[in-house]
Amino acid sequence: MDAILDWGVSLILWLQSLGTWLIAPMRFFTFLGTEQFYLLIAPALLWCVDTGWGLRMGLALTFSGSLNFVLKLVFHSPRPYWYDARVQALSSETSFGMPSGHAQNAVAVWGVLADTLRRPWAWAVAIALMFLIGLSRIYLGVHFPGDVIGGWAAGMVVLWLILRGERSLKPWLERSRVSSQILAILAVSLILIAFGALTRVLLGKAELPADWVNLANRAPGGKPIEPYALSGLVTSAASFFGLAWGGVLLKQRGWFNAGGTAWKRGVRYLIGVAGVLVLYTLLGVIFPHGETLGALILRYLRYALIGLWIAYFAPLLFIRLRLGETAN
Repeated sequence: MDAILDWGVSLILWLQSLGTWLIAPMRFFTFLGTEQFYLLIAPALLWCVDTGWGLRMGLALTFSGSLNFVLKLVFHSPRPYWYDARVQALSSETSFGMPSGHAQNAVAVWGVLADTLRRPWAWAVAIALMFLIGLSRIYLGVHFPGDVIGGWAAGMVVLWLILRGERSLKPWLERSRVSSQILAILAVSLILIAFGALTRVLLGKAELPADWVNLANRAPGGKPIEPYALSGLVTSAASFFGLAWGGVLLKQRGWFNAGGTAWKRGVRYLIGVAGVLVLYTLLGVIFPHGETLGALILRYLRYALIGLWIAYFAPLLFIRLRLGETAN
């Protein structure tokens, strides 16, 4: 294992030796793979371009992100700058490294969008972004090459599951009751969290090697590493549930037409984002933080409500304000 990591360090050092001029473009491509970027784009698509596109993107991101947290706990491997002092930490992370979440999510999210557009150029752009986002993580010193390859592989599995699942589940969705659909979605969300919690229990929250902790603490602007924390998994799984729940309810109400004039789309986006910020800030102040069971349950509620706002309550409000209309 050390030999593979040492080879990865050699490649990272070579990439970083190419010059600091690459820092800005590599950080840009890393930003294109962050959840913050996706969470700006997915609601914009859902509210202002095509509701189905935005919902597919959001669900791909949150499902992939949830699975990635579980896989990181399973492999519990270090980041390059935790492992070797020669690696420059041009970014920092608090979770385990394998597989790369940026690489995995890039395949899942950009792959879903390319499948939605069904154009050769869309797949060309998607594949280029998948590669460049993965490469950026290696250059910035936060992932070994194996982490990125593992992320791409996991992302392809997630993409296959999403595309295959959509075709397989469509007949069931058309004939099942709304309550059954919501319970099934909740079950998937909770099962992902259960797998993560079970993995952490089996690991026994083993003490991290002192070298990993010391090197990680040297990273400029880096936070203390918390690789066993379940809060990120709860956030992704809850957001998945909220978005899917909202999508089911919205379909029952006649769906949402995301078209309209430019000013209506712009106002919808501003109102929608304002709603997200209010829920995020208000519930963040009211609910406790931390890794206790109570804090994690309330965190789940917080992000489920945010997902429900994005996929259901915001479109209903747009219709009520005559900023949009139902699709049917």
